Order: sequence, then structure tokens, then C-alpha cells
Amino acid sequence: IYSSFDQVARKRGVFKVETVGDSYVAVTGLPDPQEDHVVVMSKFARDCKNKMNEVTRKLELTLGPDTGDLRMRFGLHSGPVTAGVLRGERSRFQLFGDTVNTAARMESTGERDRIQCSQATADILKEEGKGHWLRARDKKVHAKGKGEMQTYWIEIKSAPKDERRNSDHSQLSGDVLQDKSAIWGGEEEIPESVTQRAKHQRLIDYNVDLLGHHLKRIVARRNALRMAGRRCSQGGLPPVVHEPSTEVEGTVPLDEVTEVIRLPQFDATAIKGYVDPDSTELPPAVMSQLKRYVSVIGAMYRQNPFHNFEHASHVVMSVNKLLQRVVEPKIDFKKSQNIASDLHNYTFGITSDAIAQFAVVFAALIHDVDHWGVSNNQLMQEGAPMADKYNNKSIAEQNSVDLAWDLLMDADEYGDLQKCIFTTDAEYKRFRQIVVNLVMATDIFDKELGELRKTRWAKAFSKEHVEGDDDQDSENRKATVVIEHIMQASDVAHTMQHWHVYQKWNRRLFDELYTAWRAGRMGQDPSTFWYQGEMSFFDGYIIPLAKKLKDCGVFGVASDECLNYAIDNRKEWEAKGQMIVSEIISDYEQRDKEDALRAQRAVEQEQNGGGQNGVRKKKNRFSRRRSLITTGG
Repeated sequence: IYSSFDQVARKRGVFKVETVGDSYVAVTGLPDPQEDHVVVMSKFARDCKNKMNEVTRKLELTLGPDTGDLRMRFGLHSGPVTAGVLRGERSRFQLFGDTVNTAARMESTGERDRIQCSQATADILKEEGKGHWLRARDKKVHAKGKGEMQTYWIEIKSAPKDERRNSDHSQLSGDVLQDKSAIWGGEEEIPESVTQRAKHQRLIDYNVDLLGHHLKRIVARRNALRMAGRRCSQGGLPPVVHEPSTEVEGTVPLDEVTEVIRLPQFDATAIKGYVDPDSTELPPAVMSQLKRYVSVIGAMYRQNPFHNFEHASHVVMSVNKLLQRVVEPKIDFKKSQNIASDLHNYTFGITSDAIAQFAVVFAALIHDVDHWGVSNNQLMQEGAPMADKYNNKSIAEQNSVDLAWDLLMDADEYGDLQKCIFTTDAEYKRFRQIVVNLVMATDIFDKELGELRKTRWAKAFSKEHVEGDDDQDSENRKATVVIEHIMQASDVAHTMQHWHVYQKWNRRLFDELYTAWRAGRMGQDPSTFWYQGEMSFFDGYIIPLAKKLKDCGVFGVASDECLNYAIDNRKEWEAKGQMIVSEIISDYEQRDKEDALRAQRAVEQEQNGGGQNGVRKKKNRFSRRRSLITTGG
């Protein structure tokens, strides 16, 4: 991002002073005077804002779904400064004075993706004939050390035609055209419906790319074992996959949950034949089927505010990051069998099992397929057919497993993909077992299941020996608990990430529950308990879960990061949560007033006898909008 800003700075004749943390400091009029310094800086801020959005959209494919949500605040002020180089070990050119401090206040009191300027800067813009760029803020802002200040938003709608044709634009055109996203295109504005479809496609591409990477690790591992003259897994029989899970009489996924999933033991001879996954090519048929499968799974997610395909992709990103923390150490496997063996034991065998890692990511992708936007308890009360089918236990979770699994087991559609994931009965069963265990682990409100998980944790990480366990059983028990906690933490990862990420998903979850309540599908108005409920959720589940990640001992500093974010978000929610809930309810009330006013106008138009067809169309549009608000997908 900063590199892109540097390019814009060179284009605009702006002098970059320094970067401090996440702040980028630049100045015009220095070191050479510029008569139009305010106009230049305003255009520079606009270009950087556009460049920020462009870069984060492109990075979303590699860094994860929420990268495209990153934005910056921009603050401008004009006035005299003192400039010089301070002596010392890290001497550099710096600016000093009240002008610098005021510019910093313009940034800190601004809003994301907006450019705020002071009265002094606004006055100069007006003198330059650019007053139409300015819009005064409705309320004065309180700036630290400055008191109340009248500030302005700078809104440059578009560059003039002559500016778009000049050399400034042409200097960047090559980069923009060559780096244009195949999904998003350039920076031109795109209709909302198009951006939503493009974002959905981008999420598909992200998941396909990530799952493809893990498939390469599976194939590379098999190739290494083949070179070592070993079978690919214990149990060399071909997998039995001819029956969909829903056709097996008397069984449901919850019945398959096991206390210990057996992972392969460490195979030292396979290290000699180590194959770099990045050098492995997957057959085109496998990649085609993988993309088709992810696309269908994405379509099976309902358009809920929270439990949707974007949430699933966010969980996929989170589990992958935690897995990377487990398998991150860089080891030259060809030189040291002992290091590889130690790593295998230290991470309870998770690092050595590519199928297990693929299964974790796969489970994250499918864990909320066909979620109805209401709780399991509500589905029971409504007498939903699936509630009876799954014996009123983990209803949504079991439904997701069955739907996604039956889709994958369609050999005509996904036969090549199946053969890439598992080639033996042991691999098939291990993959299935991990997927089932992990998706069931996301049902955190079933008290009986919760107590069972606590007991399993105590068994796995207590110092006392579990009767009947050998060393391998003990390691497998720990591995099972660890990957389940990876899934659980990732399902609520927004609570352990930056405050703005937590706010985004917390608001979406509230919207989902509030929509259900207004539709009569929830017993209590969530606004009456949301503030205190979040506090209790942090204290009773999130923070203890983050501490368990630390106690696992396999995540390094990542566990500290999760815990620290959880604690910080809890503190900030305690301070701001009541105000946030009030603002959310106010938004709903304002929306209701606008809906009522539109309905009243439609009725008045119809009574006046004017434009019957037009009125009918408006009423139809209004009805559709109301249904989206009240039914929750």
C-alpha cells in the first residue's frame, strides 16, 4: 500500500516525509514552494484513497476475505512548519509544529474512507475556486488539544477529462491496466448488484485457491511415500463411498463424533522422498471439480446477515491462519529426520497429516451450509422436519454436514476430486471423521455437548494418565482436541481480531437475530440483552477459549494475539456497547419511518387515481423489500 502511495506521490509532486506505524505523512509546498499546494494535496488524498481500495481488493484473494474491508482516514491542514534533520542514530528529515499536530487531529477525528480538512485548508480551496469540493460537517469535532473545530469533507467527484488525458494519468495507466483484477476490473464505480456478485465470485476464488493448495500437500505427501516405497496410508483398501450419508439407516452425523481421531504415525522414511507441494500440479479435472463444488456450496448458503457464505469464508481464512501457526516452522526436511520427528510430536501429528489439514479447511467451508438464520432451539419449537430427523440435537450442524457430504459423494460430478482427497479406506474414514467432529464442535449452545468437550479437554491435557491409553492414543486425543479448538476459535474469530472486524460481524449477528425476532422467530428482542449478553459471551466463552489456545502450546505468539484482542474488544465493548446498541436500534426506527412514509405516499397516489401501473410496481418493490427485512433469508 505504501509503495503504491509513493507512486502517487511522485505523480502528483508530493513529498513523502515518513511513515509512522500505520500513518503515512506527506507534504506539499516543501521543499519547493507550490502555489496550488492545497489542490495538489487534495487530489493526492483522493488518489491514495482510490489506490487503497484497489490494492486491498486485489490482496483479498491471497490474504483473505476481510482484506477488502480495510480503509484509511485522511486528514489535511495547511500552515507553517519547522523542518529539519534531528541528530542521532536514526536521523531523518522531519516536520514539527502546530500544523503537523492539527493535520494529525484531522485524521484521527475523521471517518474511514473519507478526507477531512481544517477551516484553514477549506479557505484556501475556496480561494482556488474549489469550494464545490467541500461539504461542512454537520457537527463540530472535538480535537485533542484544539477544542471544538469546524471541519469539512473533501469530496472530489471525478477528475476532469483533461486531467484524465494528461501525463499524470498516463504514468499510472500501464500499472492499472496490467494489474487490473479479472474479477473487479479497474477503479471505476460499479453498481451494487454487480459488486455483490463480484465479491461472491472473489470468495469462491479464494476458497478454491486455498483448498487447492492443501490438495497439493496431500498429493505431494503421497508422492513422497510412494518414492519411499510405502503405501499412502495404513489400510490399503479402496474407500467405500458409494452410499450417501443420509441413506444409512439409523445414523446421523452426531452419532459419529469420536473422542479420539487416529492420525498417521510419523514415517521417517517418507522424509527422504520429500516433495515440495508448490512444485506439484493438480490435474485440470480436479481443479475444475473443486471450483464447481465450492461454487455450489456457496449457492447453498442462504442470504442471512451473519450465517452466510462470507462468514464461512472468514472462518476458512481463520482456520488456515491458525494451521499456519502450527506448521509454520521452516525446516529442511531432507537434512534432519530428528527435527521433523520432533515437530510431528510437538504438534501431536497435525503437521504430518495433509489430509487432516485439508479436512479442517473443508469443514470450515461447509459448517453453516443451508443455515436458516435462526437457532436450533427455534427450529425445534417450529417443528421443522429436520429437527425430528436429527433428534432435536445440533440440527443446523448435522444438516450442513449431510448436505455438503452428499454433494461431494456424487461420483459422476466429483469423482476425480474424491480420488485426490482420499485413495484408501483409512484416508476416507479419517477425512470423514475430522469433518464431522469439527462441524459438530461449532454447536456451542448445547450444554450436554459442552460438558463432554470440557471432559475431553481435561483428559487430553491433564498430567494424569488416562487408563487404557498408550502414548499414541494420548497424542491423538490431544490432536483431536486441538483441531476442534481451531474450529471453535475460528467460528468466532471476529471476537479475537481487530475492533472494526468485531464490530462488523457483531452488527451482522444482531441484524440476523433482530430480523428473526421481528418475524416472530425468536422469543426475545435481542436489543434488550445484547449489551450484557456480549459481556457474558466474552467472559464465559471467548476469553476462556483464547486461553485454551495458549494452553495447547502449539500456536506460539498467535495464541497471545487472540487472547489480547479478545480482552481489548471486551473492554471496548464495555465502554461503547450500550451506545452502539442504541445507534443500531435508532437505525431500525429510522428505516421503519422511511418505509411507513413510502407506504403512505403509495396509498395517497393510488387514492388520487394517478399512475395505477406505476403505483402497483412501487408497491411490489416495497413488498419485496419488506420481505427481505422480516424473513431473514
